[in-house]
Amino acid sequence: MTWLRDVLVDLAEDSPQVDLAERTIMIRDRRRRTAISLVAAAMVVVTALGATVAARLLPPGPDDAASVSDLPAKGVGPLSHAVRTYCRPESGRAPEDCRDGEWRLFARDGRTYRVPDALPSLVPGRTGLSDSPLAISRDGGKIAYYGAAEETFVVRDLASGRRTAAPAKVPREWLYSRTRLMLSADGRYVIFMKNPQFKDPGLIFDLRAGAVRELPNGWVPAGLSADGGTLTLSQYSPRSMLRTIPRLWTTSGNGTSITLAQNYEFSPLAPDGRGIAAVERYFARGFPCPRLGNLVVLDARTGVKLGSVIVQGLDAGVTSLSLRTWLGPQEVTALAESVPCNVGAYHEGPDEEAEQLDPPYRTLTAYAVNVGTGRARKLTTYTAQDFFEIVLPGAV
Repeated sequence: MTWLRDVLVDLAEDSPQVDLAERTIMIRDRRRRTAISLVAAAMVVVTALGATVAARLLPPGPDDAASVSDLPAKGVGPLSHAVRTYCRPESGRAPEDCRDGEWRLFARDGRTYRVPDALPSLVPGRTGLSDSPLAISRDGGKIAYYGAAEETFVVRDLASGRRTAAPAKVPREWLYSRTRLMLSADGRYVIFMKNPQFKDPGLIFDLRAGAVRELPNGWVPAGLSADGGTLTLSQYSPRSMLRTIPRLWTTSGNGTSITLAQNYEFSPLAPDGRGIAAVERYFARGFPCPRLGNLVVLDARTGVKLGSVIVQGLDAGVTSLSLRTWLGPQEVTALAESVPCNVGAYHEGPDEEAEQLDPPYRTLTAYAVNVGTGRARKLTTYTAQDFFEIVLPGAV
């Protein structure tokens, strides 16, 4: 998260409810990522059950384009990941048969699908502002996305083809900002939030009971208890915070929140329902890119530090880590990227929007990191335009 976005988020808390600041953030965000990686908070998610075969997004020749087909009505196996594509990278080339703002689903059997009934994300500066999210269940067998026809979120079972729409409409204009979508392991609950927030609320849907509840926006969903009754949220900008909301469906309260002294990038909630992993973030004066600190485990309710280790075993030159869902009680998934943090490598002039270029495609490496020892073991590699444009099974 850049210093400019941090400042704008602070201003948003006291500003009129208009889209001007949000538009500035989105344009700057996409242009900024042509040079540096933005480390997502608690976007969260498990890495294809520890798959070790490298996944390619950029096919070597036009023949591979034929393997990208529309998602069939049923009979699709579990997914390894999904990637959103933008088709005018500032350098390099886009995937074959690229469509702007489209989510591509990658099944573990090697097949690739698009989701034709999902609303595509729009390109800032070219086709408007909209961030249409997608989530994958922990077992890879269900997806959640914004259905263009339903005008709300839809959960789809890939094997049976069953589609279930959320019990309330979500206006398309609520999809501006950096959206977050979490799908529970059983596909029953869908959580929609954004950061930064403006006037509209976050939402949690119970698809089985047909219920919906408003939530405080501006947070990242980090974990939902197995019974759907307690929600854990995290926030990384402008201050690192944790919030727990108990008795979701029996009270209207927003729970308790704690502000942390250190800046962190968070994982989802640990399997024990208590801990949350985080990478310390440090900024040097006058330099907008954070350096990697220790990996810590915090008590999600109190913020007390339960452990701290130095991460070891990453490839040389790693500049960014994005923590995803846990592989077990001791290992958390981390997506790593090695990109020079060069503030002069992007353009900030008045024609920034008019350039209409997207970030280049990059290699992201997934590691399993032991929170007790700090040892990292390599799992696989992906190609995407940044951390925000790739979803792994598990959550955000």
